[in-house]
Amino acid sequence: MSKICQITGKKALVGNNVSHSKRRTKRRFNVNLFTKKFYWVEQDCWISLKISAAGLRLINKVGLDAALKQAAEKGYLNA
Repeated sequence: MSKICQITGKKALVGNNVSHSKRRTKRRFNVNLFTKKFYWVEQDCWISLKISAAGLRLINKVGLDAALKQAAEKGYLNA
């Protein structure tokens, strides 16, 4: 599975490492991902999600069911 948040759709960005002499080499800015298990009350089951820290905050704010519905509407959830 790739490094993409299943709730927010965040993925790695590409940028430059800049040295003191201003030489630039390519680098990746990875997402702060966690693999976390949640208990989904509506379906009465445990689900495992690969989510970013921002996705975790979103679940805490709006709830798991609402966050999963938003992710499914936007196409981030591959389940």
